[in-house]
Amino acid sequence: MSAVLEHPTPTTPSPAAPRPLRALRHAGALAVRNLVKTARTPEALIDVTVQPVIFLLLFTYIFGGALGGGDRGSYLQYLLPGLLAQSIALAGVSLGQNLNSDIQKGVFDRFRSLPIARSAPLVGAVLADVVRYLILFAVTTGAACLLGFRVQTGLVPTLAALGVSMAFALSFCWISVYVGLLVRTPGAVQGLMFLLVMPLSFGSNVFVDTATMPGWLQSFVHVNPVTHLVGVVRGLLLGGPVAGDLAWTGGWIAVFLAVFVPLALRAYSRRA
Repeated sequence: MSAVLEHPTPTTPSPAAPRPLRALRHAGALAVRNLVKTARTPEALIDVTVQPVIFLLLFTYIFGGALGGGDRGSYLQYLLPGLLAQSIALAGVSLGQNLNSDIQKGVFDRFRSLPIARSAPLVGAVLADVVRYLILFAVTTGAACLLGFRVQTGLVPTLAALGVSMAFALSFCWISVYVGLLVRTPGAVQGLMFLLVMPLSFGSNVFVDTATMPGWLQSFVHVNPVTHLVGVVRGLLLGGPVAGDLAWTGGWIAVFLAVFVPLALRAYSRRA
């Protein structure tokens, strides 16, 4: 009995969670932190609630008569899928601004002192944006339905349109993350991202048919990632072929992730 007391059997420590799982858990905790921050400042949701509705009303009732040949109802059917794509691109701007602001305030210095994955602050910020994109999709589609928009397919294609839009949004927003880590001020983030988003939005099929554009501009429109996202969403909500646009969209999502995630992580290591 004494021998047992003098030489206790060593206990085997519980195995640590695999690194990817730990990183995901850390990112989830920081995502919750960002959501709590957003809940305390609801005005931060203006760009995914009020702004898309203003664009919807503006283009439907001011430009819809001219762009839709006098039929605002038909133009609304054409407009909504494109407006969803434009709003998704614009919604990512605030992510880079918030990251830039947190770095300036020293929040990321605190993160560096914690035993968490290096990528967790960035991934957590991106994961928190899922809620913003869901709000954007619900508010914009709901407002359009009140104005007369009607889905021509069904529930499953609508959910598929939401899924593709979310995947595109969560890849495209890494550009904003990268810009937010490069420039010095949140205002500069907004300026640079608008210089990128506006040509992609208006140089696409968001507001008008590609066939009405000059030939040199059509060449750009045909490779524009926003154009293909709009094509997928239009096909899923209104009916029509989606395979070609879906392949293009999947390719652009892969490019955004492969290029801008490593760039953002490298910029974060240098900046934070």
